[in-house]
Amino acid sequence: MTAYKALVTKMQEIADLRGAVALMAWDQETYMPSGSAGMRARQTATVQGIAHQKFVEDVPALLAAAEALDPKELTSHQQRNLRKIRRDLDKQVKIPKEHVMACSQVSSQAMHAWAQARKDNSWKGFEPFLEQLADLKRKEAEMLGYEENPYDALLDNFEPDMTARRLEEVFAEVKETLGPLLSDIKGANQVGEEVFNIELDPTEQLKFGELVVKEMGYDLSTGRQDVSAHPFTMGISARDVRITTATDPGDLRVMLYSSVHEGGHAIYEQGLSTDEYGMPGGEACSLSIHESQSRLWENNVARSLDFWNHFTPVLQKTFPGKFDQATPEAIFKAVNKVEPGLIRIHTDELTYHFHIILRFELENDLINGRIEVKDLPEAWNAKVKSYLGLDVPSDQKGVLQDIHWSFGSFGYFPTYSLGSLYAAQLMAAAGRDYPDLQFQFAQGNMQPVKQWMNEKIHDKGRLYTAEKLCEMATGEGLNVKYFGDYARAKFNHIYGLS
Repeated sequence: MTAYKALVTKMQEIADLRGAVALMAWDQETYMPSGSAGMRARQTATVQGIAHQKFVEDVPALLAAAEALDPKELTSHQQRNLRKIRRDLDKQVKIPKEHVMACSQVSSQAMHAWAQARKDNSWKGFEPFLEQLADLKRKEAEMLGYEENPYDALLDNFEPDMTARRLEEVFAEVKETLGPLLSDIKGANQVGEEVFNIELDPTEQLKFGELVVKEMGYDLSTGRQDVSAHPFTMGISARDVRITTATDPGDLRVMLYSSVHEGGHAIYEQGLSTDEYGMPGGEACSLSIHESQSRLWENNVARSLDFWNHFTPVLQKTFPGKFDQATPEAIFKAVNKVEPGLIRIHTDELTYHFHIILRFELENDLINGRIEVKDLPEAWNAKVKSYLGLDVPSDQKGVLQDIHWSFGSFGYFPTYSLGSLYAAQLMAAAGRDYPDLQFQFAQGNMQPVKQWMNEKIHDKGRLYTAEKLCEMATGEGLNVKYFGDYARAKFNHIYGLS
């Protein structure tokens, strides 16, 4: 077992370095002075380079020694850890340190350029940095290797074993599921949202957001909530998980659902095993499973009528005189209004999928060289018109709205839709185990669903693929039917459909 413990020690050392990078990234997005971007890019690249070098140079011998142990000396859990590390190592040794540092430095600069370009509403300010990143990622795909599509190599970084071909099949099923429902909603009377047309102090909004995520189970003794241009969660360790949100003085929903969404991510990170720190068993399964946790809390829980049966009185107490006439039913309908919108993070949970599909298609085309970076604004606007029927008035509300490409995170976006699909399936399974789950929400008790996720999802770490983890938790692999059933039942109620 000494060989296994030596490997754990090295993996924890590498995790410490990655945690330092995460802390620098959180600071960069929250409190770092704007003039510090250049030096921060260098610092981040240096630490990431050291972490990568330690993994590809120090881990191989330690891993080989652990793999040489008699299998009887290792638990099945430890054996899975070794297999996951081997898979990671086989990928990472293909990527030279210089490439890792180049990606880190360019992405740090690109993040700053994106923020400024978004502020200036000017794509040209971001374009040259994205060109560099796209070129680096195409090269990375060739380094990693793939069977059919270079995009698959990048997708695997976020969703192991997923392919572009499989995504096309899933998204075709999503379109088939949503088409009739959206058509029915379009023909129904639109629900009102006047209940949220109230000016509220952003500071007081943030206090309400903290109250909600705390009741969800987010531990604020090992976390905190701040404000950033684009809400995100940063897991520095399972005992230091930070979230950010955004505020709109005229619409509480912006802050609330950003906080709940990121709170869902944070609860997952806080639920990971500290005993397995640095090992796959102490890391999140995949981004689709991560997203299943945030979308589950945001949509399946916090947009439910039972949730608002509990939180309407809390809302009224928090903002005296502002929501006195509001009813749980009115709020429930307002937070679920279906109407195509330009901004992904603020759109409804049905048309949201088309935002993801168009981004997946653009990324796939970009990495395959079918379009170039300079073509993205025009291609983006055309797809928004085709899928959502909307005209894009500016780059700020179009191609510049997401931060992900400034990270070089090609292959990330599809996990958002997959997460919603997994969320519906996981909630259905949790409901079978806890038949009174919705009643518990109405009583303000959200712990049963958190505990179920802790046991079925969080505690399993990264030892299984998303599909296998879903099968273990629900009895079957990913099945779009659960999302369809959930969406149809919910929106039939809201829009009075048959």
